[in-house]
Amino acid sequence: MPDDNISQKELICAVATPPGRGALAIVRLSGKQAREVAEKITKTSLAARHALFTNFFNHDESVIDQGLTIFFQAPASFTGEDVVEFHCHGNPLVAESLLKVLCAEGARLATAGEFSLRAFLNNKIDLTQAEAIADLINSTTEQSARTATRSLQGAFSKRVQLILEKLIQARMHIEANLDFPDEEIDRQELKQIQLQLNDLNETLDELLRQAKLGERLQQGATIAIAGRPNAGKSSLLNVLAQSDVAIVTEIPGTTRDPLNADIQIHGIPVRLIDTAGLRKTKDVVESKGIERAQKALQQADLILWLVDASDEEFDELPDELDTKKVIAIHNKSDLVTIDNDADKLYISTITQQGITELLDVIGQRLGGQESGDTPFLARSRHVIALQQTQQNIQLAAQRLDDTSALELIAEDLRSAQQHLNEITGEFSSDELLGKIFSEFCIGK
Repeated sequence: MPDDNISQKELICAVATPPGRGALAIVRLSGKQAREVAEKITKTSLAARHALFTNFFNHDESVIDQGLTIFFQAPASFTGEDVVEFHCHGNPLVAESLLKVLCAEGARLATAGEFSLRAFLNNKIDLTQAEAIADLINSTTEQSARTATRSLQGAFSKRVQLILEKLIQARMHIEANLDFPDEEIDRQELKQIQLQLNDLNETLDELLRQAKLGERLQQGATIAIAGRPNAGKSSLLNVLAQSDVAIVTEIPGTTRDPLNADIQIHGIPVRLIDTAGLRKTKDVVESKGIERAQKALQQADLILWLVDASDEEFDELPDELDTKKVIAIHNKSDLVTIDNDADKLYISTITQQGITELLDVIGQRLGGQESGDTPFLARSRHVIALQQTQQNIQLAAQRLDDTSALELIAEDLRSAQQHLNEITGEFSSDELLGKIFSEFCIGK
């Protein structure tokens, strides 16, 4: 990734539309000389925010193509620099020819995410909004796409900014008393600071709850289907995926390698994994499948533990399973008389009885039923930063009983502010920026 100084001076170009053939392709040009270069290859005087139908000329005066040329004058552009978009026909050869002409005129090909990086460096967007661009492009559910749009509009940034303002007020009180060490801080002022920190802690509780839901929407969840052989795991995978993903037979141990299916439950992207039936076996191949199944169970966010309800022998959970992640399900309810035990979840993969109830339970465990209240997407780094912020604020609140610890309290609050600034990018390492923008597509 280019350093900040280069990225503000060099003229960059890239195709901003997906690769392949289509009706249109958009070639984007950004930098100080963008207008001058564009007018040279279109032989047209460009006015800001006017779409003009022009020819695109090669150096030998031949016409590469014709289409729309739109000039966005700095700072009223995506990158905050002069930007020109060339809308040509969607043949990769045409777009490639345009790029060659632009590079011959002094531009260079943009790196992944470099247009968004310039928008960030020019204060057009903050870091959470930049990440929301990538999240919107990569969204796999309608809910995550809508939520990413809200993040792009600044929903998350505004919430963080409100906390920052309250945090700065608390810091001002502490820093003011540090400037006058001879004057003892009075109880009323301590109480006021305590109220401010408690208010911050409660606000962070709510923001963290929503950020974790936003993280789930952004990252999705992994659910493993497990149980003894012939409990109906593969049948359940097929029912939930609404497709014949797995082979279903009455022969125990049919599933050897874990099988995957991607679905969505209550707006959350979910990867289902059908695992090999857990049992003791001397079959070398089946044993290998069971080892892989156990690994999948360790990594899964949720485990659907399937029990054959028609089997008289009670099927207990293996000791190695994390019970906090388990949803116990009694399958083959069509073969038994169902009791009125509200704690048991009965389904039938044959009649699909109880499948809707199962999806509701899964959605509730994943937070999907609350995801409609989530005003933004979040990433794991956001959640970690908010948790660190809250820890610093809680530590500062604990130290308030000791008036000789004002310097430590000030340091706690300074650290809390730094963690918040990491979210929006006001304080960000080059390594972090490089990682974030390298995940973007070329041309964005």
